[in-house]
Order: sequence, then structure tokens, then C-alpha cells
Amino acid sequence: MEQIAHTWWLVLIRGILAVIFGILALIWPAITLYVLVIFFGAYAIVSGIFSLFAGFRHDVKSRAWLIISGIIGILAGIVAFVWPGITSLALLFVIAFWAIFGGVSEIIAGIQMRKVIEDEWMLIIGGILSVIFGVLLLIWPGAGALTLVWLVGIFAILYGITMIVLSFRVKKLAPTA
Repeated sequence: MEQIAHTWWLVLIRGILAVIFGILALIWPAITLYVLVIFFGAYAIVSGIFSLFAGFRHDVKSRAWLIISGIIGILAGIVAFVWPGITSLALLFVIAFWAIFGGVSEIIAGIQMRKVIEDEWMLIIGGILSVIFGVLLLIWPGAGALTLVWLVGIFAILYGITMIVLSFRVKKLAPTA
């Protein structure tokens, strides 16, 4: 439990980056698809690295799911960088599947962490938001690039806020010195 509490700041940074990414997407709604791909790729890789770090650092059942989530994030980011000229529909599917698989991983990790931390529900909510976001993208793929930018921005802000709240809940688990 102490290991999780000592790395609370990783969850905080992940949340802050998600909120910043979401705000940037909403501030520039006419953003080009190329810039969206770069923003998404950078965020997915950084988020994946933090998930991997947490997975290798923590000694809990959720370790495998954190590692899987991290690998999926890094791979999604690499795809975005390797093929920056992909169409908005292809990007939409990359983001949708990344959100669904990452969300499922977070839900499972949150359920498995119930015995380790009290406020695991924040991780589960973040996972549920990811899955809902991914499913919405798959249901309405023809909504267009501008709608995609808005959906990505709103999701990133909501997800980021959830991770920020979770980070402070996890921080409380650290023994006081």
C-alpha cells in the first residue's frame, strides 16, 4: 500500500496532462487533424509510460493490467506518430480502441485494488469514462474531425479530473512521518 501512496504524483501528472490536452483541444476546435494526431500520440505515449512505471513499481494484483494499459497507450501513440497522415476515421478507430482497452484495464485494476486502497472507485470511474468514450466513437464514426476534437477534449478533461482526484486520495495512504 505504501508503494502506491509514494507514487501518487504519477497519477496527478497523468491527470494534469489529460486536462491540459483536453483544454488545448477545446481552445482550438478548428485544429488540424495532423496536430490532433501529434497531441494524441504524445499524450498516449506519456500516459502509457506512467502506467508501465506504476505497473512495474507496484506489487499488487493489478500490476499486469497497469502494464497492459501502458503498452496499449504506447502502441497507440506510436501508431499516431508513424502514420500522421491517416484519415480522421482511422484515427477515430485508433483512439476508440485505445480508450476501450485502456478503460477495461483500469476497471479491472481498480476492482483488484479494492483490498489495497479505499478509493479505488475513482480508478474504476476513469476506466468507465474511457470505455464510454471509446464506444461513443465507434457508434458515431461519421461525426467528423471537429466533433472528434470536441469529444477528445471533453473526455480528456473529465478523465484528467478523475485522475487528479484519485491521486490525492492515494496520497492519503502514505504513512505520516
